[in-house]
Amino acid sequence: MDIGLFSKNSALTDLVFGASLYFPPIFKALFLGFVIWLLVHRVIRDWLYSGDVWHPTLMDLSIFIIAVSGAMWILTHW
Repeated sequence: MDIGLFSKNSALTDLVFGASLYFPPIFKALFLGFVIWLLVHRVIRDWLYSGDVWHPTLMDLSIFIIAVSGAMWILTHW
């Protein structure tokens, strides 16, 4: 008698490790938003840190939030 956790007839033996991970949609939006933010940040980095912007860190954060929101919109309308 086989009392082990994973017997040969168990469905868990066919389970792939990657299939057991769940990535919620917000994770996908964060990842896509981060990529968009990296592209936008690279374009405006010189202007952002030149002294024309009062608080570059807050503007950077707001651009990231806009990028994540845009990525969520892209993912929901795709």
